[in-house]
Amino acid sequence: MRQPSVITRRVAAAAVTLAVTAGAAACAGPQDNDAKSDGSAQGKPQKGGTLSVLNTEAQADFDPARLYTSGGGNVPSLVFRTLTTRNREDGAAGTKVVPDLATDTGRPNADATEWTYTLKEGLKFEDGSPITTADIKYGIERSFAAELSGGAPYLRDWLIGGAEYQGPYKDPKGLASIETPDARTIVFKLNKPEGDFPFVATQTQFAPVPKAKDKGAKYEEHPFSSGPYKVVKNEGDGQHMVLERNPHWSEKTDDQRHAYPDKIDVKAGLDSAVINQRLATSSGADAAAITTDTNLGPAELAEVGSDKALAARVGTGHFGYTNYLAFNPKVKPFDNPKVRQAISYAINRTSVINAAGGSALAEPATTFLPEQKAFGYTPYDHFPAGKTGDPAKAKELLKEAGHPDGLTISLIHSTAQNRETSPEVATAVQEGLKKAGITVKLVGLEPNAFNEARWSVKNAPGFFLSRWGADWPSGGPFLAPIFDGRQIVKDGSNFNHAQFDDAAVNKEIDEINKLTDLSAAAKRWGALDKKIGEQALDVPLFHPVYKRLYGKDVKNIVISDWTGVLDISQVAVK
Repeated sequence: MRQPSVITRRVAAAAVTLAVTAGAAACAGPQDNDAKSDGSAQGKPQKGGTLSVLNTEAQADFDPARLYTSGGGNVPSLVFRTLTTRNREDGAAGTKVVPDLATDTGRPNADATEWTYTLKEGLKFEDGSPITTADIKYGIERSFAAELSGGAPYLRDWLIGGAEYQGPYKDPKGLASIETPDARTIVFKLNKPEGDFPFVATQTQFAPVPKAKDKGAKYEEHPFSSGPYKVVKNEGDGQHMVLERNPHWSEKTDDQRHAYPDKIDVKAGLDSAVINQRLATSSGADAAAITTDTNLGPAELAEVGSDKALAARVGTGHFGYTNYLAFNPKVKPFDNPKVRQAISYAINRTSVINAAGGSALAEPATTFLPEQKAFGYTPYDHFPAGKTGDPAKAKELLKEAGHPDGLTISLIHSTAQNRETSPEVATAVQEGLKKAGITVKLVGLEPNAFNEARWSVKNAPGFFLSRWGADWPSGGPFLAPIFDGRQIVKDGSNFNHAQFDDAAVNKEIDEINKLTDLSAAAKRWGALDKKIGEQALDVPLFHPVYKRLYGKDVKNIVISDWTGVLDISQVAVK
């Protein structure tokens, strides 16, 4: 039996970050856009000018080994190219993985335990030196070093010998499971089939790093660029970054990034309200500004809605992300399926949506997988509660469960004002369940204590708010960490909240992972989601929607369903 994966120790935390920054893992992409994606309303995009980026969170740890990004990230993908990358197109088209440094998305062997890539010709670093597969191998190997931790952990789990490898500083021989027979060929040997390997190859750990330029933990001060921009300033660990053109980058080898601006100025540590006000006003340099991590709130949306000019400058995005109620069946009365079903029927999703900011910022969910084809979305509603709940059906099930007079339970939530796991959402759940005779006592915990509680095996509560975002648009990174019994982590962060361990489900996960036909895999993930959903191990509540302003001189708005936010590599300011 496969041991619990180290993936589970980091994915959920990264997914939460991604929802905020759309550049840290695991971590909002559109199925529609309020803005014109081709920039035609403001003229054809041209090269030149300075793009300003106004953020709340700093772009910290700007080292490809330490970044946990989806599809290569947003700002990071301007500097770090990878073997593959996300398709830089609007909506569903943007969920596809495409070649970047490589000539294709990878060539698997018969059982997907070996993947081979060939580099494009003419690839160069910022100093004009050639990029080789040795640089990619070294870049990956340094991500295993303890002093450079923080990046996506998949390769530690997937590569043969990865679990024991400690990086090139302690083991300069490197990983034998990464072979470089020549300067343009690289081969990865895995300890199990992984049809999603092309998605993992979009992570910044696959960015080339020349060994001679590596300065360990100080490499982030001047990482060597393989992308269209190079770092010329990095102050306060990402608080203020300035990027300028890499003269040796060529569009002939990169059909994904446009690199229109001459310079990109990234400032962080700003208050979200200030960012939105500056973008709305769009005076001076702010006319050519965007944000990669700040959403509009309900009050701001109301103000924007009354101004047609402002409304035309709002990008709408959907990212693979689900907010849900989690059960721990090890705790009574949630060990009884009928109790879990009763709660599923009683939930008032309309109240929950309102608490999450309204229908403009949240869409009701009855499936665990997000409503996107790439994930394998298969519609189902095993416990149809309608828009406002079905208290009669809930009471009937409670009676069958031995609770004819109702019951009293506790709901754990965070005190953070995030409109996801926060008091407002918890109160909406409480009010809906009350009509079914279920008294809910709310227990609010500060964010760190809340996460420790819900990620614990030993002390996990029976009923709590939770959320999950995917590291890439596929059902695997969504379902496996939550429902694969081999990923239950007893001595660390456990995301299998139900401690669910079903041999048939585990086997199906393994079988789907063997598939390199992503469309076929998606259908299987959707069917598995529907099958698991019958057991009422969670109550899907809503999928968030992301609304972000941009400056009046910003053109060429592209928002994919992979990230859910404006793609900085496509933006022009002239």
